[in-house]
Amino acid sequence: MAFSPDGLLIVSGSDDRTVRTWDLKSGEALKVMRGHDNRVRTVALSPDGSVIASGSYDETVRTWSAQTGALIAVFSGHISFVLSVAFSPNGQVIASGSHDCTVCTWDVQSGQPLAVLRGHDRIVLSVAFSPDGALIASGSYDDTVRTWDAKSGVQLGMLEGHSGAVNSVAFSPTSGAFVASGSVDKTVRIWNLKSRCVLQVMEGHTSTVSSVAFSPDSAVLVSGSWDKTVRMWNAHTGAQLAILKGHKATGGLLS
Repeated sequence: MAFSPDGLLIVSGSDDRTVRTWDLKSGEALKVMRGHDNRVRTVALSPDGSVIASGSYDETVRTWSAQTGALIAVFSGHISFVLSVAFSPNGQVIASGSHDCTVCTWDVQSGQPLAVLRGHDRIVLSVAFSPDGALIASGSYDDTVRTWDAKSGVQLGMLEGHSGAVNSVAFSPTSGAFVASGSVDKTVRIWNLKSRCVLQVMEGHTSTVSSVAFSPDSAVLVSGSWDKTVRMWNAHTGAQLAILKGHKATGGLLS
């Protein structure tokens, strides 16, 4: 799922092969986008809220008009499931991570592939752009986080330390100097990109960490886990700030 930049719209993808937009206030479904031939695994909204990107088990990335629901383009090139999509900050490039172990970048306007980023040894589960759009981070089943030059596709660094698949990655939004990662090894980590060293290892979850996100000021990191909790952490010290409980079920990333 994804929020529109103005917070008024929610976008969702489903096993029913559709992408849908919803009015946040009324809960009404506004548009139903059909075209994928298999379950929709991931969705993202462009920074201006005008374009939706979706990645599917049908091995494609598709873009849609958020206003009309019309299909804009189909990006073909991956040879297995597309598991993650992200827009660059200027909305001109999409990055996608796939079961085929690659990250691909695409020109949003033309729909043409720009680069294929190779280096991961296993499935790529998560991709993210740095705030300035210069870097891409990816998390993989090979237990690593990798960073790439977004323009050339050249691998810049490999962050090692997790002892399980990296399910989620996120850049610190203020400077982009740090990357957070959540893993099957139950930990959340924050990395310094310049030194390629881990700054904080946050332990507390009792099961797989499936998602991480920074607050807008980069001061707080939140993580979601298969242990049915959301946890809040001080991004500077690694101290746990809160445990949010209430979820009653968990789910598999590749279910």
